[in-house]
Amino acid sequence: MPASEELLQRVAANLRERNFDTIVVSTGAEARDAVMDQIPVGSEVHSAKSKTLEDIGVFQELMNSGHYDFLRNRLFQMDRKLEARAMRKLEAAPDIMLGSVQALTEAGQLVSASASGKQLGPYASGAGTLILVVGSQKIVPDLETAIRRISQHVQPYEEARLRQEKGIGTKLARILILERDYDPGRTVVVLVREPVGV
Repeated sequence: MPASEELLQRVAANLRERNFDTIVVSTGAEARDAVMDQIPVGSEVHSAKSKTLEDIGVFQELMNSGHYDFLRNRLFQMDRKLEARAMRKLEAAPDIMLGSVQALTEAGQLVSASASGKQLGPYASGAGTLILVVGSQKIVPDLETAIRRISQHVQPYEEARLRQEKGIGTKLARILILERDYDPGRTVVVLVREPVGV
C-alpha cells in the first residue's frame, strides 16, 4: 500500500537531513527517467539484482541499450573460476551502483538485506555514486519493523521466486543499515509514490 503524501514528504525531509539526496516521483516511469538522468552515457554502472529496477525498466535499459558500461554484461562473459579475483574487484567498487532497499524507516534509515552480500559493500562505501529506488510501500515506522518486513515479507517472496526460477532457496545472511552519508552528494534516493518492487 502506498504511503500518504504527508508521510512521504516527511520521510523525504528526513532522508535529506541524513545527507541522502532525495527525488520524489509519482510513478515507475518517472523513477526510470530520474535514474537515467543521473547516469551519463558511457558510465561504468553496476546493479544489484533488483525487482524494483526490473519493474521500472532500468535494468533492461542498461542491459540492452549499449550506451553504458554495464558491469553485469562484462561479468557474464568472465570465467568464474579463472577470473574470480577480477570479478570481485569489479563488483566491489563500481563508479555508479544502482539498487533498492527492502525497507525505509520513517526516520530516513535505509535497510538492505542480502544472501551473498555482494551489493552491500558498494552500497556502504565501494561505489563512487549510489542510486537507490524505493517504492513508498517500503516505508515502515522503525528499524524493528524494517527487520520484520524483511523476514516476514521479502524473504518468503525471494525464497519462492528462487525455488520457481532455479530450484534452490535463499538465506538471509546480511543486513546493512545506511544511517546517513558522511558528506552529501554520494547517494541519491528516488522515492516513488506508487508501489514498485517487493
